[in-house]
Amino acid sequence: MNEHDPTNGQPEHGEGPSPGDCDPQIAELMEQVQRLQAERDDLNQKYLRTAADSQNAQRRALREQEEAKRQGMTSVIANVLTVLDHFDLALAQDPAKVTAQQIISGVRVIRDELSRILQSFGVQEVNPRPGEEFDPHRHQAVMQRQSESVPPGRIVQTLQPGYALGERIIRPAKVAIRPSQPHDAPPAAWDGD
Repeated sequence: MNEHDPTNGQPEHGEGPSPGDCDPQIAELMEQVQRLQAERDDLNQKYLRTAADSQNAQRRALREQEEAKRQGMTSVIANVLTVLDHFDLALAQDPAKVTAQQIISGVRVIRDELSRILQSFGVQEVNPRPGEEFDPHRHQAVMQRQSESVPPGRIVQTLQPGYALGERIIRPAKVAIRPSQPHDAPPAAWDGD
């Protein structure tokens, strides 16, 4: 070795000994390190591709969801336009030439058409009959009304029908219910227990 050699025979920084310059164990370890580095690089590339694929899939799913929403809205609007056309025809009638009965009949046709359209989209009317059990998830009690023909706490009258989409209530039916206690009887006293 040359005393003036600053590396003292060591390889310069960044240069490793070649596998042929080392003993077989070191050469084997160096090859193993190189394989592991190549495997790491390969896995990193696979990870980046997978992450990019995942982002693309999320974007595509979001676009498809928005498109499905637009198509659903378009379908609803197209059906409602038919009802609007019926209203326009009814309003174009000469009031001097139609009877009240004809107008009422026309309004019934329009209402039936709108009801049919709602049903085609899965909307069902919630219209309880007198005597049915009050269900706070489907009905909204807006008043109490006495009735001899209906048991206490049950529906006496539907004031406004509700609507449901499948099991989801869009609008509860507004109902009058018979009070649980007779109208003239005082509320039951609380005994403190």
